[in-house]
Amino acid sequence: MEKYALLRAALLASGDFGPEMLHLPPAADDATLGLAHCPQYIQRVSQGLLSADEQRAIGFPWTPAMVERSRRSAGATLAAARAALRDGVAANLAGGTHHAHYARGEGFCVFNDAAVTTRALRAAGQVQRVAIIDCDVHQGNGTADILGNDTAVFTCSLHGARNFPFEKAQSHLDIELPDGTGDETYLQALDGALAQVMAAGAFDLCIYLAGADPFVGDRLGRLSLSEQGLLERDRRVLDCFRSRDIPVVLAMAGGYARPIEDTVAIHAATIRLAKQFARPASR
Repeated sequence: MEKYALLRAALLASGDFGPEMLHLPPAADDATLGLAHCPQYIQRVSQGLLSADEQRAIGFPWTPAMVERSRRSAGATLAAARAALRDGVAANLAGGTHHAHYARGEGFCVFNDAAVTTRALRAAGQVQRVAIIDCDVHQGNGTADILGNDTAVFTCSLHGARNFPFEKAQSHLDIELPDGTGDETYLQALDGALAQVMAAGAFDLCIYLAGADPFVGDRLGRLSLSEQGLLERDRRVLDCFRSRDIPVVLAMAGGYARPIEDTVAIHAATIRLAKQFARPASR
């Protein structure tokens, strides 16, 4: 959890971001969350009625602060997406809660920010089609559960074949990679995946989960990408969509390196790079 505060501090210390560029996100309300989640599940989360097994699946115990943070994490990606539609690029310095399913949480994810954002923007008529590019080392099984059959969305997940979750869901496009996949093989797979996404039609927005956990030093990753490889991954995703004038909203997703500063440095490099892809009037 501490990586989020450290990331914010690192961006401010870099001199590339002033305090006026960082915004406190609004909390997603029940109606917004209900566009992607079961109303009864939202109620049980809000009222502290999750069972012990449900809390274990999520990975941390219920508290009022957990509910507030989960609502704001979803609200942050939605707010950033609206900013991206205006500015070309924006980011949630947390988010990427892609293991949250329609009616349950899992893997440190309570509400699925990408699914909530997609449904909320479509309901408001702000977008018609959305591409979700998930480059966390773990498959976005919750996103696939909620949106995998939605023809207005294209969900693409590049992940470790033998990593969590061990029972995978069905995205529109799943690219499973073996342990030890390095930069060159990963980037080739990414290029192929992006080509398939682009062939699926026009999009009004890309939601990009820029996980730091494919890093060679990540405790849970095992894909063995270098920091340079991860930055090139980010560059290719951003260039693919921004070259077509498709706005991109980023979420940080996973990162579990020790020391934690390695994860923070990877996330900070992603955000600094993304800033370069903003429309000129927003710089």
